[in-house]
Amino acid sequence: MKKIIISGGGTGGHIFPALAIANEIRLRYPQADILFVGAIGKMEMERVPAAGYKIVGLPIVGLQRKFTLSNFALPFKLLKSLAKAKKILKDFQPEVVIGVGGYASGPTLKMATRLGIPTVVQEQNSYPGKTNRLLSKSVSAICTAYEGLESVFPAAKIKLTGNPVRQELKELNLSREEAFACFPALNPAKKTVLVMGGSLGARTLNESVLFVADQLEQENVQVLWQCGKYYFEAMKTEVEGKKNILLTDFIARMDAAYTLADVIVSRAGALSISELCLVGKPTILVPSPNVSEDHQTKNAMALVKNHAAILVKDAIAKEEGLKTAFAVLKDKNQSQLLGSAIKAMAKPNASADIVDVIEGLVASRFIAM
Repeated sequence: MKKIIISGGGTGGHIFPALAIANEIRLRYPQADILFVGAIGKMEMERVPAAGYKIVGLPIVGLQRKFTLSNFALPFKLLKSLAKAKKILKDFQPEVVIGVGGYASGPTLKMATRLGIPTVVQEQNSYPGKTNRLLSKSVSAICTAYEGLESVFPAAKIKLTGNPVRQELKELNLSREEAFACFPALNPAKKTVLVMGGSLGARTLNESVLFVADQLEQENVQVLWQCGKYYFEAMKTEVEGKKNILLTDFIARMDAAYTLADVIVSRAGALSISELCLVGKPTILVPSPNVSEDHQTKNAMALVKNHAAILVKDAIAKEEGLKTAFAVLKDKNQSQLLGSAIKAMAKPNASADIVDVIEGLVASRFIAM
């Protein structure tokens, strides 16, 4: 492969898979020319160049759920984005176009299909977003992370590949001693609950830690708590002087955090779940209610149906989130069953499998020519 376009973004959940796919392509084809197409003003316009790739932006925006004047400009921005995407495709002449979801992938993949360029959609969630659902009939292939999407995607196009994950998490080679050395404030003799609210944090998960903060000594449990940068200063004040809590806004050594955790409490974003499957630790999922089409609940249910996680609804998570974690810690049999079941759902070679699909499309196009 010589020329590839990857389009999409808007959130880390779209950008990370895009970069992982690009890295796998570059590993196989060091001379490949990879161009990203994003949305002007979105985080991909900074994250992609920082990772060493070129990017151009489309003036596309999303439809606001609430009535706003900006919605009136949407049709004009869509038409302008379609025209710009067509020009980018004609100028760059890619062999394949990959869409990872997000605003920009819609116009880019739509025009690519019209121009007869092979197209691949990478869907991270157990319930597809609107853009990917609309594109599914016209694209060449759809790489999914979950089974059972035949009801929304054409079955013949589906390739079950999983979601790309960070390279360092594919094999956790740290010993517990090495992991605890990365967090010297934690006690290796105590059971550890890892609470992850994402880079910005999750209010409900933070409240759930505060709710049990005074019970931790009695439970002989400690918490490694990633509260997010938005909440850090407030939470720091709340837990001042309290024992058995290590508070941080961001965890750089996630490999160490996962290794030392005895149970994990997390939101149910698609990429978080993919990582948690690789890690294979008992997990309590608290889906965010503030996402489109409640897709985090659908992500979580895909695990719950396989007895691979416990779901705690956001509405009761303040009182029940950490209490559920304590109950799992006390039940060795349940801990082992949850860990084994979630590990069985891991797909560690997702990036490679996705690029295999892409290679197949490009090869079949050249054979047809």
